[in-house]
Amino acid sequence: MVKKYLPFILLAVAAILFYWVKTHQRGAARRVPVNTEIPAATPEKQVVVNEPFDRDIKNIIYTKHARCRMACRHIDESEVKEILKDGEINYSKIEEDSKGKTYPVEAVTHDKQHVRIVVAPHSNELVVVTVIDLDTEWQCNCK
Repeated sequence: MVKKYLPFILLAVAAILFYWVKTHQRGAARRVPVNTEIPAATPEKQVVVNEPFDRDIKNIIYTKHARCRMACRHIDESEVKEILKDGEINYSKIEEDSKGKTYPVEAVTHDKQHVRIVVAPHSNELVVVTVIDLDTEWQCNCK
């Protein structure tokens, strides 16, 4: 009798495992919508926007992956700092998982590359997770 129901049991276990993997993937269903409407600044009044992280660039940590991507895509630390200082946060790409939130900051660098820097703020540090050239697909062997 057990042999008769074994395929159904295995199928149910596979479906549960598939569901668990899909709900625990980074970013798949865990994107947090953020209100992106910011009131316009007037000449008489400067609007102060609450940034989701401190852009003070004292403690920047680069992951191994970010360093590899920077090398592949010909982006140096000065360009990363430039984007972190002056770039705009792409609120539609903010992701959150068990490790915390990541924020994509986009801008055009001084050498005309359209770049997205993904950062994860942690206490007094800003961790650069990855660096993406939005215009050019570079050959890269980062793991």
